[in-house]
Amino acid sequence: MVQFTRMLWLLLVALLVGQAARADVQPLHLTQAEVVQQVLPREVPPPMVVDSRQLPGAWQPVQLPHAQPHAIVAQASAALSGPQTTAVTWYRLQVPATTWAAQPLMLYGARAKGYGPVAVYVDGRLVAQWQLDGVQWYWAPFWLTVDGGQRHAAPREVLVRMAHPAHTRTALASLWLGHPDSIRWRYVARQWLQLQVPAMGAGAFLAVGLFALFVWLRSRGDVAFLLFAVLAVASFIRGLHYYVDLVVSDDLLGWLTVNSLFWLIGAVHHLQMRLHQRTMPRLTRVLHIIIGTVFVVSLPVLHHLPNTPDFSPLVYVLAMVTSPLVAYAGFRLSWRRSVDGMLVALAVIIGTLFGFNDWAIQNNLLGAESWYLGPYANILNFALFCTIMFRHYMRAVDGVRESNVLLGQKLSEREAELRLSYERLRDIERQQTLQTERQRMMQDMHDGLGSALHSALRAVEHGRLSAPDVLDVLRGCIDDLHLAIDSMDPAHADLQLLMATLRHRLGPRLKQAGLTLDWQVHDLPELQGLEPRKALHIMRIVQEALTNSLKHSGADRLTLVSEVTPHDVRIRIRDNGRGFQVKTDQSVLGRGLQNQQRRAQAIGGRVSWQSGPEGTETLLCIPLTPGPGPDEQTP
Repeated sequence: MVQFTRMLWLLLVALLVGQAARADVQPLHLTQAEVVQQVLPREVPPPMVVDSRQLPGAWQPVQLPHAQPHAIVAQASAALSGPQTTAVTWYRLQVPATTWAAQPLMLYGARAKGYGPVAVYVDGRLVAQWQLDGVQWYWAPFWLTVDGGQRHAAPREVLVRMAHPAHTRTALASLWLGHPDSIRWRYVARQWLQLQVPAMGAGAFLAVGLFALFVWLRSRGDVAFLLFAVLAVASFIRGLHYYVDLVVSDDLLGWLTVNSLFWLIGAVHHLQMRLHQRTMPRLTRVLHIIIGTVFVVSLPVLHHLPNTPDFSPLVYVLAMVTSPLVAYAGFRLSWRRSVDGMLVALAVIIGTLFGFNDWAIQNNLLGAESWYLGPYANILNFALFCTIMFRHYMRAVDGVRESNVLLGQKLSEREAELRLSYERLRDIERQQTLQTERQRMMQDMHDGLGSALHSALRAVEHGRLSAPDVLDVLRGCIDDLHLAIDSMDPAHADLQLLMATLRHRLGPRLKQAGLTLDWQVHDLPELQGLEPRKALHIMRIVQEALTNSLKHSGADRLTLVSEVTPHDVRIRIRDNGRGFQVKTDQSVLGRGLQNQQRRAQAIGGRVSWQSGPEGTETLLCIPLTPGPGPDEQTP
């Protein structure tokens, strides 16, 4: 952005220098003049033709730029004394003999200050006049056409006529006479820097103020936004006469500019109090009294002071005393506490210096070619606002960055704590799982294998079992032990593999007993949550069904069939032996059947039997998804 601004300045300078270099004849800089003043009972319109030798009074030589000495108190006293007389101040400039090309001649001046009509004559002939209907832009440069390039002789004399109240003073800058290409850049530069740049700054600052006003209307929370909006509007009104090319009532214009200055001071004071959350009751009360008094006394409708600009220099002295007090209060509140507050107080001091400069120009204490700095106060305010916003933005960014770092550290610490807690929970869960499996294995071996061996031992001791019966019991015990060990294999979460393992363990025993096994178990899905305990329940149910067919049915053929439904897996065990009455014979065979039912309930499934003369069928339904069911420890 800085480089872009520099490029624009360099381009402007190059264009202006190029304009001056193209001139065939160097322009004339008129700095020597003569002045004479005459007092009239009433205002007279500028004549069309004037002979400077016929004007009354003695011409006094002066050096341009020239400013008549100003009597501030006398001006205010004259405004209160009654009817005012009109004075006409004439400036006469002799033009050195020069040979001009057949091109238009232009006349440029930085400023012609007067509180009435201004007229310019060349060789006694009126060429331009302005401010006929009221005060209008006497701080702006003027750019006049002397002739259109058709002339009989070169200009010899320039007269400037200024009509104004007799108690006011005039000022005139030095004049430039030449072709447009040789002096236009001076006018363009002055016009751009004195009027257009400040106007753009005022518009930007006003836009920011309106934005703050809309923020306050939206939130209605922080009155600082409202105070900032008032500050921006007051600052814009304060420089309104610099930007608007309108004829404004002298009293109304003076009332607006004077009061807006005090509104601006009051808004800054209250904004500082709000920013620092402090109060200064005495200073605030004094400011309110001053603002209210100036507001009432300067009202055009009261007619106590018929022309506000006549006494405004005295009021500006009051403003230049009040604003340093506000700046001092800001420095006092923000010293070593708030850089932003110190910047605001510094801006008040700079604005006061700008105002003193403009007051000095207005009262002819500085030359007519001096620059009005008051319009640049809006640019200063806008730059101050941007600086404060940038500082707040950077602090917010730094705060977010620090918060992110702190949050990252806390998150890392929390992750470490969670990781440690997770490892501890894993260890506890692993230990609980091992303990649970140990207890299950111990209970299964005690209730199943241990009970069978104990029963067989008692039968052998009493001589009730033959050697083949003992062998059969021992084979059953070995099968139970194999099934318990196989259920611990995590690969048996696959039901297909689980059933294949069961076939491998029980197949030889069935074949030795003379039973033909028809295995029709195919394409079984994996079951969710098929842990070792549930796997053992499934193997025990199928084992119990095969054992019942082997011991009680007298069958010579067994068939295992599987089928899959949308909700469960169904395994059917059928034999061709003698059947039994399911309801009446459950008391005889019931302990094994009840164990099957409890194991089916433990896995969330169910088991049922159908029996008749053609054989018995056991149906085991295993849900595809884990379902609720009491996980009972069944032998």
